[in-house]
This record gives sequence, C-alpha cells and structure tokens, in this order.
Amino acid sequence: MDERLKRQLDFALEIDKEKNILRQTHLSEHGRRENDAEHAWHMAIMAYLFREHSNESVDIAKVMLMCLIHDIVEIDAGDTYAYDTEGLKTQKAREDAAKERIFSILPEDQKQELISLFDEFEAFETAESKFAHAMDNLQPLMLNNSNGGNDWKEHGVYAEQVYGRQRKTSLGSEKIFEVVDQIIQENVKKGTIKE
Repeated sequence: MDERLKRQLDFALEIDKEKNILRQTHLSEHGRRENDAEHAWHMAIMAYLFREHSNESVDIAKVMLMCLIHDIVEIDAGDTYAYDTEGLKTQKAREDAAKERIFSILPEDQKQELISLFDEFEAFETAESKFAHAMDNLQPLMLNNSNGGNDWKEHGVYAEQVYGRQRKTSLGSEKIFEVVDQIIQENVKKGTIKE
C-alpha cells in the first residue's frame, strides 16, 4: 500500500476514537451525554446554517473544518468541562501533546495544515476562528436550554461563569450573542443558572 494513503487511513481510524469522548452536555430533550464527534458535527452544520449572522465575511469551508477538528485532541487530553477551573489549568499542555501525537499520524503536509488550522482556532484572531468559537459556545448552550437547564443546575453553574464563556460569542456573531443572552437570562429567572 502507498505510504501516504496508509497514514491517511491510520489517521481516519484514529479519529474514530473521538466518538468515545463523552462531554458533560446531554443531547436535546433529556438524552444521553453527547460525545465529541457529535458536538463537532453539530457545530459544523450550525456554522453553515448561521454563516449569514457572522460579524464578518468568512470562508465557511474553513470554519466547518475548524469545527470538525477542534476537539480531536481530546482523544488523548480528555474533555475539559468549561467550568472546571482545575482542569483548565492543564488543558493547553495536555492538548498540545495530543495535537502533536495525533496529527503526526498524517503525512507531513496534512499534519502541518491541520495543526495550523487547530492553532488558528485556538488563537481566536481571525474572523473564521471567532465564528467557529461562537458555534462552540452556542451548541452546548442550546442543548442545555433544551434540557430545561439541567446540566447547569447539576453543576451549580453561576450566570457570571456562563457569561464569562459566552462573551467571546459576540466577537464572532453579535446576532447569535443576542440569542445567547436571552437564553441565559431565561435560565437565571427559572433558577437553573445561579445569579
């Protein structure tokens, strides 16, 4: 077998492990916990659907690819819950090591291409990365809201924590942030997010 194709096939099989990484967020309507692959797929479709609400014009294919690869590193690093202050302290180091191992399975040119895209997402400087982050923030918020805010309630999450995570959403889409703000306020009123 051609070596390049073999490495691509090995990578394709390796990233299947993303389906085993469970997140804290539950599927809509009180479903089971979602996995990273489901989260990434959902974000990518949302990015395509909501692209007209981006603050700036974006290369939507690039945004969708960012959405699809942004959590691949969690195969090794594990999912770090958004409000886990201890886990967040070591997240970057764990994800950097995972990024190197997992993307090194690919041929060098594709490794560099995907690492560059991953790093662009993490740097949060381009229009594409800001819009992809808006999707990353909106997706679990939508699911939590569809579950009556149970995930926030279970973890005792405060409004300032949710706003702390969601503030960057407005940098990708002010229109989406208006929806986010409304959802947060509704959940504060219901008591599922603490004041």
